[in-house]
Amino acid sequence: MSFQLHPDTTLDVVHLYVSNVKKSLEFYTEVLSMKVLKEEKAVVTFGNENDEPLLIIEEKKEAFPKQRGRTGLYHYAILLPSRQDLANVLRHLVEMVYPLHGGADHYFSEALYLADPDGNGIEIYHDRQKEVWRDENGELPFVSNPLAGEELLQQGSTWSGFPAGTVMGHIHFHVANLEEAKRFYVDGLGFEVTIPARNGALFVSAGGYHHHIGLNTWQGEGVPPQMPGSVGLKYFTIVLADEKQKEQVCESLKNIGKIATYKDGILQVEDPFGHCIHFQIKGEA
Repeated sequence: MSFQLHPDTTLDVVHLYVSNVKKSLEFYTEVLSMKVLKEEKAVVTFGNENDEPLLIIEEKKEAFPKQRGRTGLYHYAILLPSRQDLANVLRHLVEMVYPLHGGADHYFSEALYLADPDGNGIEIYHDRQKEVWRDENGELPFVSNPLAGEELLQQGSTWSGFPAGTVMGHIHFHVANLEEAKRFYVDGLGFEVTIPARNGALFVSAGGYHHHIGLNTWQGEGVPPQMPGSVGLKYFTIVLADEKQKEQVCESLKNIGKIATYKDGILQVEDPFGHCIHFQIKGEA
């Protein structure tokens, strides 16, 4: 049997390169009301009201803008504790007159989509109860139905930032090849396929979650990575259950020809499409 990640595996901090840290800071604090946990000259860490980090932005001087027809970040997705929280943030964004890219009912979740000033995609969502995630065939549906926006707006109240319990729920990438992506994320990292490849997309997770990683070829098959020095993802974080899991991940990656290495004391690896992953042990900063 191939290696599988522990059911408690989760995602954590996403680190982005931005072209102008001041402009991005204004967006995250004024538009999204995200709490600043740490601010340095060119690097800002944001989190929820419980001071748990969610996102880091870092200014890259003379950064290239995102390029179409390449791999890269599609969106990172912030998971809210409740539907009421989603209603609150929707009402806030409408009152701010900030442009949304859309909203969707994915059957297992309801989501809003927008982007930061550099075009880094953002999803803000809440999950329905796990008991109703699957359809009558016991499968996770791959649907994007209309969001009940008016109902949410009527339900919405004051938004004062991301509440305690908000976490990084999943991340979604443009990749060059779904089979290659599956080999890395499933055969190598030990995620399980939850929604098999269809319409150019594949979804994988640990512990029966609907998805921790989304992978698509919507920018084209065989496309190259973003140019070096571009805005976008620096790294994202996978939180492993314990040291044994870390050793198993390293061995499993080695079996597919990928070597995870330590840099600045952090175990990391790059997927076949240029996306860097940092590994962290649960309970360790």
